Amino acid sequence: MNSSIQAKLVLVPFIMALILLLIAPSSEGAITCGTVISSIKPCLSYLQGTGGKPPQPCCNGCQSLASAASSVTDRQAACTCLKNASQKININSQLAGGLAKSCGISLSFPISPTVDCTKIN
Repeated sequence: MNSSIQAKLVLVPFIMALILLLIAPSSEGAITCGTVISSIKPCLSYLQGTGGKPPQPCCNGCQSLASAASSVTDRQAACTCLKNASQKININSQLAGGLAKSCGISLSFPISPTVDCTKIN
């Protein structure tokens, strides 16, 4: 093989890698519903109960969710996931709405079956 063909063949993987980097989706909006549900799964029994203090694993999950939902797109996606989940399972809406406060954290969106997640910023 002549050297110009070899040089071109060596460049092909680098060009392909560059193209993949350019067309890959950005990390914004990377939170998944699976991540959201996993984060607050320890809260399920609390949210279906009658009150008291949320268990520490629940609050840890909420803190993790608050940290993961760092962009508007992430917060809206997390909100939508929680809204849909809260419509499908029987939870105490009052406990859900006050969960972040009960855990002593700030969550920039409510956990509610009626929230308009498109208005979360």
